[in-house]
Amino acid sequence: MATNPAPSPREPQETTQAARELIELLEVLWERGRDMVSSTPVSATQLRVLYSLDREEGISLRTLGDLLGSAPPSVSRMCDRLEALGFVQRLPSPVSRRQLELHLTARGKAYLRDLRIQREEALLTVISAMSPASRKALLRGLTGFQDALGEGSASPTSRPGAPLKDVRTA
Repeated sequence: MATNPAPSPREPQETTQAARELIELLEVLWERGRDMVSSTPVSATQLRVLYSLDREEGISLRTLGDLLGSAPPSVSRMCDRLEALGFVQRLPSPVSRRQLELHLTARGKAYLRDLRIQREEALLTVISAMSPASRKALLRGLTGFQDALGEGSASPTSRPGAPLKDVRTA
């Protein structure tokens, strides 16, 4: 049975530094994409709300708070802001008169669609400027990252619209 060698004392520091650099690079790409989509200021936390509602349409404030790890009053205020922007609407639940469901509006869906398109274009621009060897290394690294998360069974290229599929063709 093969065992992994013990990590060197520098390895955790190098891993931490690499993670910071990756996060910073992705943040720059994401901000570029957000800047191109609209001048509507949506915070990262509000964007998480939009993504959550996109995945789980019609959830309650409590469920959204659980997903975000936030207290109900904070979630309610975020939804108030997103509702004022026209991205979210609260509708009565068909199950309980006392409960409200959260839904993305057409404007909220359009914002996410445009944001995703712009981010994909920004990523593809950067990826296309990379050498074929660098693209393959990126794919290996991201696959290793996914495996480390424990989600290695689903290939990133098997999901529809996954931007990584173009990395393999180089």
